[in-house]
Amino acid sequence: MHRDQTAGIDLRNDVDFFHLLSRSYQRLVGRSLVPQGVTRQQAAQWLYEDAPFAILAHNTSNDPKFIYGNKAAQKFFEYDWDELTALPSRLSAEMPERDARHQFLQQVKRDGYVIGYSGIRIAKSGRRFRIENATVWQLMDDEGVVHGQAAMLPQATDL
Repeated sequence: MHRDQTAGIDLRNDVDFFHLLSRSYQRLVGRSLVPQGVTRQQAAQWLYEDAPFAILAHNTSNDPKFIYGNKAAQKFFEYDWDELTALPSRLSAEMPERDARHQFLQQVKRDGYVIGYSGIRIAKSGRRFRIENATVWQLMDDEGVVHGQAAMLPQATDL
């Protein structure tokens, strides 16, 4: 899967995308994103349907758009799959928070990943919430090509 090949593809249970997401997390962070001992297809389905944490990913376009958001992420942000994957990721934060978010994503780009990130985000309804202890990493394939960035959000608190 190359950088621009995700456009228009439904990645909810896509095994190749799951491999990129989980392998880059494992390589950079040193931990597994999903339970062990299951097939890639089962793991991809678990991550989308049942994971107790939110997972989001955006592409590398000039104004990155979400290309993935599991059901937990959809619940946090109050968007369904089609709405979320049409959304520029910058719109997940309110205007005053966007500069800090941008600077943080530049740090992820430079360092490969960051653990323990917290920040304020906004849901479709306007509800504000703080994400806490997030891990954000580069979606990097085995050849070192970056396809975007991903985030694992273990918890959120309404403000």
